[in-house]
Amino acid sequence: MPNSVQDIRLFIAVYEELSFTVAAKREHSTQSGVSQHVRKMEEELGTKLFFRGSGSVSPTPAGETFYLGCVDILRRHERLRREMQQFSSSLEGEIVVGLTPTMTRCALAPALAGFSEAHPNVVVHVVESYSSTLTQQVRAGDLAFAIVPAATSTVGLRSHLFLHTTELLVSGRPAKRDHLAPVRPSGLGPLKLVLPRKLNSRRSRIETYLAANGVAIERSLELDSVSGTIDYVSQTDWVTVLPAIMMANDIEKSELTINALVEPALRLDLIAIEPSRTLMSQAAEAFLDTLREKAVLINNRVSELLLPSQIRESRETVALRRGS
Repeated sequence: MPNSVQDIRLFIAVYEELSFTVAAKREHSTQSGVSQHVRKMEEELGTKLFFRGSGSVSPTPAGETFYLGCVDILRRHERLRREMQQFSSSLEGEIVVGLTPTMTRCALAPALAGFSEAHPNVVVHVVESYSSTLTQQVRAGDLAFAIVPAATSTVGLRSHLFLHTTELLVSGRPAKRDHLAPVRPSGLGPLKLVLPRKLNSRRSRIETYLAANGVAIERSLELDSVSGTIDYVSQTDWVTVLPAIMMANDIEKSELTINALVEPALRLDLIAIEPSRTLMSQAAEAFLDTLREKAVLINNRVSELLLPSQIRESRETVALRRGS
């Protein structure tokens, strides 16, 4: 049996990373030290926790069960520590969180401003990257949480819905579309389309949506810079697809044309992920709540600007169907 919380952390690291070497790096230990700790636990338990091959590690059925128990122990340990912290009068310390460009463009600034005013003794560090990188950093414990597009669940993570938003077609005046009017994918194309690189999880969703709805792509261009993408489409007849929550500060700018994609809509679900083995700190929870509050307000504001046009379009469609 594990003799300390550190023993549990070492076992969990091996289970989640499937590597003694990577687990040792994650827990600031040595490969031999981690291996010895795990082997000692196996001897005390009287059963193997991992199958060891040539350069590979995988959990045994006993290891699967043991992992679930160890995660529960760590969370209860953290909960007890949290209860003791409640005797403290205010939040303080440092937190490191991960956000994709979807969240940093419009929602981050008001969230940081509001949070810093309410909790001046908490220092917030924000890491901006793509979801694949942020997911690995959360699992390793380098980030308190991250906001990423919903995807297949990953070992070692807990997740919950953060926000529903929608994807918008964004173009410049040269594209000659009616600003704020909804567009159906069946009426689009062929498009000159600016896309994020394939490392961005939204890339495959956008391509699948367009292909499923018969939208032809005349030419495509990869740009990782959000500001660069918006500048480019504003000055050319190229278009791009961006989440509604990103466009709150641009929706009324004269150089951009923004249209909701409808029938069908392309929805983006954002989730908050955190390490499954720990409880989020009170400071991190408070910042997550503030970030969600600001994100919802921004998302609703964009929706309200787009909604009147969508309602008119929906009514016209119904009337045409009735007339036929």
